[in-house]
Amino acid sequence: MNQQLVDGMWSYLRAGLDMDLAALDRIYDPEFENVRVDQAGQTVTLTKEHFMARFRALREQGERIGESIDDVTFPATSDLGDQAVIVMRRVKDDEPVLYTFVWRMRDGRPTTMLREFTFDRDISYLLAMMSTR
Repeated sequence: MNQQLVDGMWSYLRAGLDMDLAALDRIYDPEFENVRVDQAGQTVTLTKEHFMARFRALREQGERIGESIDDVTFPATSDLGDQAVIVMRRVKDDEPVLYTFVWRMRDGRPTTMLREFTFDRDISYLLAMMSTR
């Protein structure tokens, strides 16, 4: 288990809870993409710009992303040289959900988040939202 990668994820999750846009902007790589797939096989790719716009809009409305990170665990990491992968587990609607994150690494430390792969039950709402942009 790569503890520095786990620590980087905790920093990321706390920045999200705190709506710390400056920290999130530093964490997301300029080439960041979130690839989401649902049970029907639908896919959508979100960029750093999409994520940051959503965070800004929520903060302006006085809202936050999530209430707690108490249910988060990190069951696996894998070092790939200048990149590393970490799997995050959460519970959503009483079901376990897994996320996979790819980080750029330098000298054994995570620098920026390059990818997030997410499996959702249904991303139709997200596809509809993206089609109106």
